[in-house]
Amino acid sequence: MRLLPRSLFGRSLLLIALLILLGQLGGALLARRLILEPRLEQIAAGVAHNATALRASLLALPPAQRTAFVARFNAQALAGHSIAGGDGPPTPLPPLERNFARRLTERLAGDDLEVHWLREAGGGPVLCLRLEGEDLWLAVPGILPERLFTGTWLFASLGAGLLALAGALAIQRRLNRPLTRVVLAAECLGRGGEPEPLAEDGPEETASLSRSFNRLRDSLARNERERALMLAGLSHDLRTPLAKLSLGVEILAGRDEPEVAASLRRSIAEMDALVGQFLDFARDSREEPAVVGELDVLARELAAAYADHGQPLLLEPGAPPPVRMHPAALRRALTNLLENAWRHGRPPVRLRTGMDGDSAWLEVIDSGAGLGGRDAEALKQAFRRGENARGGAPGAGLGLAIAERIAREHGGRLELSERPGQGLRARIGLPLHRG
Repeated sequence: MRLLPRSLFGRSLLLIALLILLGQLGGALLARRLILEPRLEQIAAGVAHNATALRASLLALPPAQRTAFVARFNAQALAGHSIAGGDGPPTPLPPLERNFARRLTERLAGDDLEVHWLREAGGGPVLCLRLEGEDLWLAVPGILPERLFTGTWLFASLGAGLLALAGALAIQRRLNRPLTRVVLAAECLGRGGEPEPLAEDGPEETASLSRSFNRLRDSLARNERERALMLAGLSHDLRTPLAKLSLGVEILAGRDEPEVAASLRRSIAEMDALVGQFLDFARDSREEPAVVGELDVLARELAAAYADHGQPLLLEPGAPPPVRMHPAALRRALTNLLENAWRHGRPPVRLRTGMDGDSAWLEVIDSGAGLGGRDAEALKQAFRRGENARGGAPGAGLGLAIAERIAREHGGRLELSERPGQGLRARIGLPLHRG
């Protein structure tokens, strides 16, 4: 079992609470040492002086008047309370009162005086004076204030500690808020999103952290734009000679061998498809306006388009709720998954939609060999095609990477799995549209 909280906020709060507790204990020890104990010593000296004076006064009185004097003295001191005497068991005292009684006893030693504590009469000291074989009980009035041993100090210390803890909590929350914003922005960046720039205000440490993150964000965005521009330019430059080569093949088709011309056409088509994949990979789906749409509608359109090209799909619509999407980008992602299923798997190919918890999904399932023992996460990386390219069909290894990237740009993700007898299942999960 972990004794420390996992979060920085919890650990800081625990440390502050411990420091406040130690400070209160240190303050209590100082107050006892520098305030309470000197006061106890001073009060004990005063009580001893008064007790000695009372003893001298009683000795000066005739024995017949002593009892009446003690009765009047106690009646005035105890405001009507009576002293029960010292025959009962001794009353346990708190530490401070016990300390005071000890100090007073030490000062009265040898004067035929015993110190008792009368709890019933307000908690003050009572002196038992032995004069000529007679015990006289005298209450010492107003010497030790009752408030000295009450819980006032405890409640004051507790209140001060709670106020300090509340202030520390407010300060810690204020310091933790910029860290939370950085964490949320980093998670958004990790999902392929583009977080808003962080506010660079507050203390110098948190402002410096926000500035560093903003520079990182701008640098990644700049690198992404340069990469997309490079791929787009390269793809454009490659398509120009491809178009010329295609035109030359058509012109020479009647003069050359038909088999050679057909092979050239296939090679040109494959090269053009590769260039198209590069363009799709470089394109940012967020440049397209987002709309709220039905996944079943998109699935039916794709199924109809593939049926027109002689590649029928088994469509299984699940009527999921609407999602916010970029339709053209999501269509490109599904097209890459379907092409991947037809090229590397086996028919029949199924296109399904549905809902799971707080997300809707589209999935493409082929009847091929599945993952074949390869790592699903590795296959989603750009230019990773597995050992045998899942059947040896040509390709740039960008199909799954494009689908993964588009899914992340929608706030979702691409999952690859396999089920016995069903081949590879590629599912794009998307968050549901709220409001």
